[in-house]
Amino acid sequence: MTLYLWAERLKLKRSNIFKIAIFSTIIIAAIVFMQGQFIYYGERYIDEPEWYLTAIQSLGSFYVFPAIIALMGTYIICRENQDDTLKSLVLIPVSISKMLIAKLLMTAFYSLLLYGFVFLIALTVELSLHFSLLNLNTILNNFKMYLLTGIGFFLAVSPIITLVYKLKGSHWLALIFAEVFAFLGLFASMQSTLRAIYPITAVFNISGYYEATSSEIILSLISLILCGTVSILFIMRFNKNSSKV
Repeated sequence: MTLYLWAERLKLKRSNIFKIAIFSTIIIAAIVFMQGQFIYYGERYIDEPEWYLTAIQSLGSFYVFPAIIALMGTYIICRENQDDTLKSLVLIPVSISKMLIAKLLMTAFYSLLLYGFVFLIALTVELSLHFSLLNLNTILNNFKMYLLTGIGFFLAVSPIITLVYKLKGSHWLALIFAEVFAFLGLFASMQSTLRAIYPITAVFNISGYYEATSSEIILSLISLILCGTVSILFIMRFNKNSSKV
């Protein structure tokens, strides 16, 4: 498995996908910062301590970050189909299931890395504006929230990644699917039960961004576990069909 992970890391390192992800993250950070300049009851949004930490996480998560994760994951997982190298890999032979699992694990790692990067940007802005008002406990709680959000969104969009692979579609198709999927979360967040079940908003329940009851957290866990299970089932099916490639 280590060899598979190393190979996938090299593939992504040679691509521009991660650069696109970083650029998109910086753009979102700038847009949220500009939004913070709006005045509400005589005060700017960004003058409120922790506003930027929470705003960039929620706004970015509903509009951009799940799509970026899906884009990276599908780019990794679809490379062999798009480059027409899958037939050669089967002849080596290579374990298709192990290769796909390695690709998903690498996507999970980069999802965490992406949210860690977002957290560093948000924390830098917050410290520059409200250094004396932030304490270590607040910083650690937000860091935990960001990391849980990162792994949660990977699970939420993992069925999209494997579905696009099954359809032999372009990785840009995954970006569109994930963007619509995340945007619909805005409507799902309006009702507590639906918010707990819908994968995108379930992530916010698990991370602690939303206040949720124990039953809602359990529903959210089940929702995300089901997403991961669907992805594994897809992978098992791919492995069974690999001999037909």
